[in-house]
Amino acid sequence: MNRLGEPGLVLVDLRDIRELKRDGRIPGSVHVPRGMLEFWVDPSSPYYKKQFDDAESLILYCNKGARSALAAQSLQRMGLEAVAHMIGGMSRWESDIGEIEPLPARQLPS
Repeated sequence: MNRLGEPGLVLVDLRDIRELKRDGRIPGSVHVPRGMLEFWVDPSSPYYKKQFDDAESLILYCNKGARSALAAQSLQRMGLEAVAHMIGGMSRWESDIGEIEPLPARQLPS
């Protein structure tokens, strides 16, 4: 995965929050609940997230690759062209690369 850190590339973690808490995440990735992906990346949606303003391409991943494959197809049907998914997902990343960071603790306002 030699594209990490490229300007405009967003690495999207589609796993359930429990998976993130248990297994950590790929450094630099952003978590998007699978059920919200299409809403969060669509600028015409009231749920659009500004973190996608500068996104030129998206790479999606889940645990094994099935959810991210279907999600990539869904975004492509919406007209997004620069979308890919990570074959083998987080499991393959862990075995091939191994670079994982824990999910940051949620900080409550003081």
